[in-house]
Amino acid sequence: MKSRDTKSQQIRSALFWFRRDLRVTDNAALHHALKSASSVHCAFVFDREILDALPSKQDRRVEFIWECVAELKKSLQGLGGDLIVLHAFADCAVPDLARDLNVDCVFANEDYEPLAIARDARVQERLAKNGIGFHRSKDTVVFEKNEVLTQAGGTYSVFTPYKNAWLKKIDDDCLKAYPVHECADNFAGDGDGDGDIGEPPTLAALGFERTNLKTLGIKTGESGAHALLEDFVTRIDDYKDARDYPAVKGVSYLSVHNRFGTVSIRALASLAYAETLRKKNVGAETWLNELIWRDFYFQILYHHPHVAVAAFRREFDAIPWPNDKSLFAAWCDARTGYPIIDAAMRQLNQTGYLHNRLRMIAASFLTKDLLIDWRWGEKYFADQLIDFDLAANNGGWQWAASTGCDAQPYFRIFNPVTQSERFDSRGKFIRKYLPELANVPDKFIHAPWLMPPLEQQACGVVIGRDYPPPVVDHSVQREQALALYKTVKG
Repeated sequence: MKSRDTKSQQIRSALFWFRRDLRVTDNAALHHALKSASSVHCAFVFDREILDALPSKQDRRVEFIWECVAELKKSLQGLGGDLIVLHAFADCAVPDLARDLNVDCVFANEDYEPLAIARDARVQERLAKNGIGFHRSKDTVVFEKNEVLTQAGGTYSVFTPYKNAWLKKIDDDCLKAYPVHECADNFAGDGDGDGDIGEPPTLAALGFERTNLKTLGIKTGESGAHALLEDFVTRIDDYKDARDYPAVKGVSYLSVHNRFGTVSIRALASLAYAETLRKKNVGAETWLNELIWRDFYFQILYHHPHVAVAAFRREFDAIPWPNDKSLFAAWCDARTGYPIIDAAMRQLNQTGYLHNRLRMIAASFLTKDLLIDWRWGEKYFADQLIDFDLAANNGGWQWAASTGCDAQPYFRIFNPVTQSERFDSRGKFIRKYLPELANVPDKFIHAPWLMPPLEQQACGVVIGRDYPPPVVDHSVQREQALALYKTVKG
């Protein structure tokens, strides 16, 4: 086990660069910076390399980050520090800022995505030219890179053996919080070399507009994460059973906070691990399992970066997807005629959130009913999800499409109607997002096209007029999907 303490010698001044770790509490690299330097400046960059490529100027993620950064700045000011907020290309702005502040080192937490790794390499090279160090720490995951390996020294591609190895390696030291507040005296204030750092850019100045975060009740910042975690603790016992039902308040709703680091993964894993050990809590054990899946997908992405653009199992790149654009548009626009799919896509489009069970159902439907390349769906989710995380999103899509590591077998194909009947039996979730089906009887809510014409007239839902007929026949598409996969399986 690596030491949790930085081995850096005491230095005069440092710059801490916030990225996907928008919190003060239990922040690994921030703690190391404060322990190593007598004066620590803090910065966040709204990276134009990322923002300029976003397709919509009403992106919930940008507003979420903006709100988190505003809270973070206040938190740092309360500790005697401050936050420099820039809107620029980070790979140039961070080295320039470090040079202007005359710091000895830049500290940041690791990011394992391929583009982030390439960005950090550029930053490190530019810093080195000015004689400035670049130190990174593990913070986003419990175990990273080569910390959980097979006995032969290789990486795991099957989850259960990885989980077992993960659980054997875990101990209290891994999960112990970094006491940032104990070192707060080393934050650099406004008068410590950076002058008047000014106000951060407005959302409008970044080129973005406000969305519906407030009306949706989405909680932002460390305070929002803390409130959600406190609420989830009261429901964690029921997590194992409740998490699969989208009409039930069964999940933690912490995914966006995990994504942007407004909560520490060590705090979450510590809670789940303690509850599992102390009370044999199956709900906490199931949640811990999900957190381990998160680590698993990060190490897959790190060791197999080709998954960002291609199938983990290379043979599946040869699948001749029909890719009917009209069917893809129907899926995106919630016009498939399958209520559970359409309700799921409306939730995604309207809120930027999608229940995990519905992510699996919608992904299976796109790939194995509509026969659309999983990368089309992955990209659509990436543009819509407020909690979009490349590792998890990619892992989930490749699992559903049977192209990934430890994925669902290609011949196991979700039936959207039976999935709907099982996980939304009374149609409560369907009716919430498809109010046009509010009066459809329970017996037909999952497959309204089966209603006799008189029944359709009676409930005011005429198929083809008030709600579309199914765009495909599942039984027919299932056979086509099996044939499609067999072209590469032999």
